Amino acid sequence: MGSGTLVYGGGAMPLSRRIVSGLAAAGGGGGVRWQVLEQVDKELSKGNERAALNLIKDSQIKSDGLRCFGAARQIPQRLYTLDELRLNGIETTSLLSPVDTTLGSIERSIQAAALLGGIGAYNLFELSPQHIFYSSLGLLFLWTLDAVSFNGGISFLVLDTLGHSLSQKYHNRVVQHEAGHFLIAYLLGILPKGYTLTSLDALKKEGSFNVQAGTAFVDFEFLEEVSTGKVSASTLNKFSCIALAGVATEYLLFGTAEGGLSDINTLDRLLKGLGFTQKKTDGQVRWAVLNTVLLLRRHEKTRSRLADAMSEGKSVGSCVGVIEDNIHNADL
Repeated sequence: MGSGTLVYGGGAMPLSRRIVSGLAAAGGGGGVRWQVLEQVDKELSKGNERAALNLIKDSQIKSDGLRCFGAARQIPQRLYTLDELRLNGIETTSLLSPVDTTLGSIERSIQAAALLGGIGAYNLFELSPQHIFYSSLGLLFLWTLDAVSFNGGISFLVLDTLGHSLSQKYHNRVVQHEAGHFLIAYLLGILPKGYTLTSLDALKKEGSFNVQAGTAFVDFEFLEEVSTGKVSASTLNKFSCIALAGVATEYLLFGTAEGGLSDINTLDRLLKGLGFTQKKTDGQVRWAVLNTVLLLRRHEKTRSRLADAMSEGKSVGSCVGVIEDNIHNADL
């Protein structure tokens, strides 16, 4: 969710083999395509993002290459009204105002348990008011340290870990959210370079409490444009749709979005930094919402199977293979 995911039964053909078989049946060149994706994984593992992206682009010009990268069929860009979004079954208030009720409930439960535990300890050990004061002061210091030094990363790590452990709904929501980011990015021509589904995985991978779970992208082209102070309309459109893909996925599956507030805030900061007026911002966001929702509806089966692969921890190349294997030319 960042700023920016179910297991196949025993005895089934392994995922990588099924991808190769499916691609071969579809176009006769699945084996070659799979070799490209394996090489993409190798380059990404070495941090060679440009090389990985070039492999994808070079494969596109071949008859048996990758068909779906940057090939999404999109709607015309114009100013869409809220009524037009409603006619397409989209209520923006449910999509653009996420509130994480699951983690909020867990946090309140922890606070209640801590309060009851403190009262119990006070009665059991006959603690003095001074003990209570210094204990409370110590907890306040730790909370402040986390907020200032790690931007609340430790607190969120605890909540997120409990959320994945205690709530299957929360876990599934996060998986689907990240699958939405991954799918839309690839279809719009932005290559994902990695993903994590839990804050604990992000900590293990990045070694920092400041990094939350999410999908990372090969975005050097975007950063190069930002550094010049000018972002092309094409690049901005891609960024807008990718930023909203997670909340859009949740909205379509669950009727409302809970995660992704940081994605929305990141997009909002970018548009303000580019000097967008409120009217121009509304127009950009409405177009991106409608475009993204229609893409996700069209490729619902692919997004679901991609979420399966991500939940199993498959590589970026394997996940790209899932997308290529499940989208027909007629749907592009």
